[in-house]
Amino acid sequence: MPNLEGHGKTELDLENTIIDAAEVREFIRSSLPLAPVPSVPEIHLHKAGPKSGLSRLAETNEEFGTPYWAYHWGGGLALARHVLDHPELVAGRAVLDLGAGSGLVAIAAAMSGARQVIAADVDRYAVEAMRMNAAANGVEISPLHGDLTSGALPEVDVVLVGDLFYEAELATRVAAFLDRCLAAGMETLVGDPWRAHLPRGRLTLLAEYPGGDFGASKEAAHAQNAVFAFRMA
Repeated sequence: MPNLEGHGKTELDLENTIIDAAEVREFIRSSLPLAPVPSVPEIHLHKAGPKSGLSRLAETNEEFGTPYWAYHWGGGLALARHVLDHPELVAGRAVLDLGAGSGLVAIAAAMSGARQVIAADVDRYAVEAMRMNAAANGVEISPLHGDLTSGALPEVDVVLVGDLFYEAELATRVAAFLDRCLAAGMETLVGDPWRAHLPRGRLTLLAEYPGGDFGASKEAAHAQNAVFAFRMA
């Protein structure tokens, strides 16, 4: 297993923590094989399997955190499917994928003709994964490492949010960010498998798609994941 705390010529530096990006990429390449995405087979992603070693890595490397980006999430699956099926939503437009994780939704937007795609995530490992995933699918995205829910808004036309309403405090911050986006004239779409903290009173259901979700039981594999338009209060 590579030493993800090593120092090399290719580095990511944030809050005085340095990781060797080349070793991160090699770990992803060797341990997380490319595979077609369930319900979105047009896209292939590096994803974790039973023998990926992610659990062991998380136990031995405190900085690694929880690798949410290495698994399929229901809202992202639905939102990527929706964007691919309705390319007019993003074609020729600048798009932000907030909390991009593996980059699935961002890749779908790029494949659908978006002129620019910013893929933002707070996890530096996710940034490396989405960079590799975009290259594997032959598209260009602009990975961005950081929390965009505070500070200046990006200059985009469409904001896509998959699976960011799984925790109460995060849901509040994301909703406030989307309010600012709406006030600035941006369109906003949300993908989510009907989680408890979803602000349902702020949403208009656009479509539902069958599919599983991260952490869901096998019995829930055929649940409905939804795509919504976020609206002003």
